[in-house]
Amino acid sequence: MDKVNKTATKDVVSGKKVEIKLVRSVIGTPEWMRVIVRTLGLRKINSKNLVPDNGAIRGMVRKVSHLVELTEVKE
Repeated sequence: MDKVNKTATKDVVSGKKVEIKLVRSVIGTPEWMRVIVRTLGLRKINSKNLVPDNGAIRGMVRKVSHLVELTEVKE
């Protein structure tokens, strides 16, 4: 049987969102960090993106925490 991560599914179903903002440049960072920033939907400094709050997003933000700011959005 397939195991499903119920906490990640619950977060998506509940509709929680977080706003991510790029506050530092990706110049001089390794390529894998640039890929994470692009995957989060950020292109330029001060660009913002509203994404679902789940474990995958939180993990990506943790890897580039020195480049981004995370704000929880209450809906």
